[in-house]
Amino acid sequence: MDYNRTLRNNNKIFSETRAHRYQNQCTADMCFRFALTGNEQFQMGRRELSIYPDSFLLLNKGTQYTSKIDSDTPVESFSIAFDQAFLKDFNLAYTLPTSKLLDNAGETEASVFDFNETIYPLSADMRFNLRHLKQHLDNGIQDELLINEYLHHSLINYYRIYTNEIADKAEKLSFTNQTTRVEILKRLNLAKDYMYTNYNKNISLEELAKHAYLSVNHLLRTFKQAFNLSPHQFLIQLRLQRSRILLKTTRYPINEIVCLVGFECPSSFIRLFKNRYSITPQKYRQASSK
Repeated sequence: MDYNRTLRNNNKIFSETRAHRYQNQCTADMCFRFALTGNEQFQMGRRELSIYPDSFLLLNKGTQYTSKIDSDTPVESFSIAFDQAFLKDFNLAYTLPTSKLLDNAGETEASVFDFNETIYPLSADMRFNLRHLKQHLDNGIQDELLINEYLHHSLINYYRIYTNEIADKAEKLSFTNQTTRVEILKRLNLAKDYMYTNYNKNISLEELAKHAYLSVNHLLRTFKQAFNLSPHQFLIQLRLQRSRILLKTTRYPINEIVCLVGFECPSSFIRLFKNRYSITPQKYRQASSK
């Protein structure tokens, strides 16, 4: 369902379903971008990113980008843009102890800093909150109190994801300097984003390291520290995640899904899938259709 809603507090929610679209945009506020079906492609400078139903993209205020949908079937895209005042109030409530908030009610100021513009995994809690928010909006709900509660929980879920994907991973890196850890993780996320976008292609280590602005050996060492997986293991896990989406939402034959997600051999795909999820692809598809 298509709609573009601006709430009284200037939070914005956008939903549309298109098979083809190309737009040049600049974000007026920090926003989350989701592709609930299919995939949407983004270009930010030289970076090319794609989001799928298992991931989402954060864009900071003022980011210039192009978005494109080019698909044989309609893609359902959804976005939430948070007003700066709403974000500042959330930051105060989320980051300061209650005693300090009470002692300085109405006096404490909070700033909104830029987050890491990267592709984040769509956690179960975020997905659950998003699904129910969209159901209410699709049904034409006008209760802005309830809608803003969902937006508040979206931010809570994002902060948890951010802590896991950025703060905790930076701490795992074996560098004493905090600035160095943050910079290395930003570069590792460039490699991660490249795999999220090109997971179905034959990616070389040299190519991955080039996108991360790291040497091959530096990439291998630091990627494993941050993600607890080697780049190859991360890519295999990502391909298996994407295969589950296709098994659940399409009728493509399994042999075709093998090629679509970047595997070369059906037998190795079936073995890896069963090792990961304790069920064969065929049985997973059957269970998902019930």
